[in-house]
Amino acid sequence: MTIIKKVAVIGTGVIGTGWIIRYLAHNKIVHAFDIDIKLKKNLITEIKRTWPYVKKIFNKKTINLKNFKYFTSIEEALRDADFIQECASENYALKTKLMSTIGKYSKPNAIISSSSSGLLPTRIYSKCKNPQRAMIGHPFNPVYLLPAVEIVPGKKTSKKFLDKAKKFYKSISMNPIMVKHELPGYLSDRLQEALWREGLHIINEGHATTEDLDRAIEDGPGLRWSLMGTFLTFHLAGGKAGMRHMLEQFGPALKLPWTKLKAPKLSNKLIDRLVKGTKKQSKGKSVSKISNIRDEYLVELQKLRKKYEKKLR
Repeated sequence: MTIIKKVAVIGTGVIGTGWIIRYLAHNKIVHAFDIDIKLKKNLITEIKRTWPYVKKIFNKKTINLKNFKYFTSIEEALRDADFIQECASENYALKTKLMSTIGKYSKPNAIISSSSSGLLPTRIYSKCKNPQRAMIGHPFNPVYLLPAVEIVPGKKTSKKFLDKAKKFYKSISMNPIMVKHELPGYLSDRLQEALWREGLHIINEGHATTEDLDRAIEDGPGLRWSLMGTFLTFHLAGGKAGMRHMLEQFGPALKLPWTKLKAPKLSNKLIDRLVKGTKKQSKGKSVSKISNIRDEYLVELQKLRKKYEKKLR
C-alpha cells in the first residue's frame, strides 16, 4: 500500500487551517489552495498561535514549515498529492463543481476526503472522476487537537479506499469513526444539532440566556461526556440493571412534549439575543484569547482522559 506523504488541502478557513496544522505536526508535505489568497496570512498567524499546544499533545519540538506551500492555482496544489482534504463551504452546488475539478486534476488513485459537516457524499461526488476513492472525512474543531474523524462512504466508495483512509487518519493521531452508510448530518452533528435547536428555542422563548445554557452543559452532562457518551451514561443511570432498567423508568418520558427539535426562525430578535449573550460571556476577551484557553484545556483534558479510557475500553 502506498504511503501517503503529500497532502493537498483545498480551502484554508478554520477547518482547512486545522487540518494543515495537524498534517504538518505529523511531518506531511502540505500543499494548500484557497481562492481567497488573503487567508494565507491568517493561516500563518494561526500556525504560530496553536503550535505551543500542538507540540505538547503530539510531543513535537519543532514544525517544519518547509513542508508547507501555498498555491494560487488549484491544479498546482493537487499535482502529485496522495491525499486531498477538501474544506470548502457547505453548499452542494459549490462542492459538486469543486469535486469535478479535483477529480480532473488529481492523481487517479489519490484519496479525496471532504470535510463536510453533513452533505451526502454520493451527491457532492456525482461529477467527480473515479468516485470510488472519494468519501467524507468529517473532523471536529479544533482539528489540530481533537482526535475524532467521521469517515462516511458514498454509494460508489470502495472498501479499499475506506481502509486506506482509516489507516492514514490513524497515522496522524486520529480516531476514525466508520459510518456504515451515508446519512444527512452523519453522527455527531446530528446529536449536536438536536441540542443546538433546543437551545435556540429556549433562548427564543426567553427562558434562559446563552450563559445559562452553556453552564447547564459545562457543569452537568458535559463533564461526563468527555469520558463517556450519552448511551453509556444512561446505562449507568439504570443502576445495577443498567440500560434495561433505565428504559423502563424513563422510557415513558420520551412521549412527553419536552423537546421541539424543529428549528425556530432565526429572527433579528433571536440573533440579537445570541450575539449579546455570547459577547457578555466573552467578558471582553478576544476570540484568539478564548481559543488559547480552550486549547490549553483540551491538551490537559486529553492527557487525563487517556488515563481513564484505558480502564473503560
